[in-house]
Amino acid sequence: MAELEAVTDARKRMLAGIGRIVLWPGGSLWVARQVGMVPEHAHHAIQISLSLEGRFRVHARSWPESRETAGMVAMPDRPHSFDGCGSTVAMLFVEPNSLQGAALRKRFAGSDVALLSDEESEAAATYLRNEYLAGAPDLRLAQYAKGAICRIAGNPQVATRSDSRITAALKWMRAHLASPIRLQDVAAAVHLSPGRFRHLFVAQTGTSFRAWLLWARAELAVVEATKGLSWTDAAQAAGFSDAAHFTRTCRRMFGVAPTMIGFEKATAIKGTTPP
Repeated sequence: MAELEAVTDARKRMLAGIGRIVLWPGGSLWVARQVGMVPEHAHHAIQISLSLEGRFRVHARSWPESRETAGMVAMPDRPHSFDGCGSTVAMLFVEPNSLQGAALRKRFAGSDVALLSDEESEAAATYLRNEYLAGAPDLRLAQYAKGAICRIAGNPQVATRSDSRITAALKWMRAHLASPIRLQDVAAAVHLSPGRFRHLFVAQTGTSFRAWLLWARAELAVVEATKGLSWTDAAQAAGFSDAAHFTRTCRRMFGVAPTMIGFEKATAIKGTTPP
C-alpha cells in the first residue's frame, strides 16, 4: 500500500484519495485510499464499492444512520454519502445499459443502496486486490474488475439484452463528447425519431439522455486532467461549457470538487460498448 500512503502536504485537503482509474466501454474502476467524507451525491452509473483494506461507511436517505460494510451497490441516481474511513477501496461504475448493469438492476431491484455480505465482498475483491497490489497492467486490471462485477451481478445473460440502437447511440456519443450533442442529432444517427429515442434511451439505460451525457463528460474530464491538462482545459476537452459547469457536475456526481480528486493515473481502454 506504499503508493497510497504517499499523500503529500499539498493533497491533505483532498476528500478522495489517490490511486488508479481504468475505464472501458460500459464501466470503469477507481482504486483509491479514501481520506475523508464524500458528501451526498448521485450519478448515472451503478456503483459497486469493495474494500481492499479495512472497511468503510455508507449512508442512504432511507436509513436513519450510516452503516459499516466491506461492500455495497448503489443504484443509478440514488443519493448516498460515503466515508472511506481510511480504507483502500475499489469503486466500480457500471452503465445500466450494459448486460452487467441490467443484471445488477434486476438483482437489486427496489434498493437504493444494498450492502453485500462480508463473504460476498471478499470473494469479489480477492483477485482484484491481488492484481492491484502486484501492479498489474491496465488491461489485466480491467479484466479482473469486470470479473468482480460479473460475480456480483450473477450471470448477466439472464438479463434483458440491450437494444442495438441505444448501444450504437452510446458509442456515437462517446466519440463526439468534445462537441455539442443534441438529442435529435443522436436520434437521427440511429434512425429514430427524437420522441422514440428519448423513451427508448430511458428504458434501456435507466436514466435520462442529459444525465448520461453529463456522466460521460465528467468521466472524460477526469481522465484528461490526469494526463496533465488543467481542470479548465480538461473540462473544455470533455465538452463542458466552462469550468464552473464541470465543477457543479462533479460535485453532484462524485460529491467533491474536481480539485479534490487526486488520482495519479487514468487509462481509457478502447473498444465498443458491450451489448
